[in-house]
Amino acid sequence: MAVYKETITGLVSKGISPTYFNLTEKVKAIIERSGIQNGIVCVISPHTTCSVFFEEYCHDLMPNGKEFLQQDLDNVLEKIIPDQTKWGQYFYPGTLHFEDVEAWPDYLKWLPSGTREELFNCDAHLKATILGNSATFELDEGELGVSKTGYIYFVDFDRNRSRTRKCRVVIIGE
Repeated sequence: MAVYKETITGLVSKGISPTYFNLTEKVKAIIERSGIQNGIVCVISPHTTCSVFFEEYCHDLMPNGKEFLQQDLDNVLEKIIPDQTKWGQYFYPGTLHFEDVEAWPDYLKWLPSGTREELFNCDAHLKATILGNSATFELDEGELGVSKTGYIYFVDFDRNRSRTRKCRVVIIGE
C-alpha cells in the first residue's frame, strides 16, 4: 500500500462573492505523478470557509464567469444562509473571538482597516460546513473514477477579501 500527497497551491479567491476553482485536471495530473493505479483519491480543503465537492461540469456561464450550477448553488445557499452583513445577524463572530484576533501580532492581516466587520463571515463558515471540506473518489487502473461530466470543484465562500488558498490531494492505494 502506497500513500502519495501533493498540495494544489495558488488558488486566489476574489473576495467579493464565492470563488470556484475546477480542480479536475490538476487532480488527474497528480494521480499520474503518483504512479498509484488502484485505490482512493481524497481532495481536502484545510480552510474553514472553503469546500470541496463533486458536480457536473456546466458548459454555460453567467456574465460573472460562474457556471450556471455554481450560480444556482450560490442562490440556494443565500436563501438558507444569507450573507452576513450586520451585527446580531449571527452569533459568530463573538466578542471573545474579536479580542483574540485583535491580540495577534499580525492582526492587520485579518483586519486591514481595523474594523471588526471585516470578520463578518459566519455565512461562509456555515456554507462550507454544509458542503464539507473533502471529497473521496475511486482510482481504477490509473483513472479517476468519475463520469465524463463529473468534475471536482474547490470553492471559497469567504467574501471579505481576496485570499490565497490551497488544497491537499492524498492518494492511497497500489
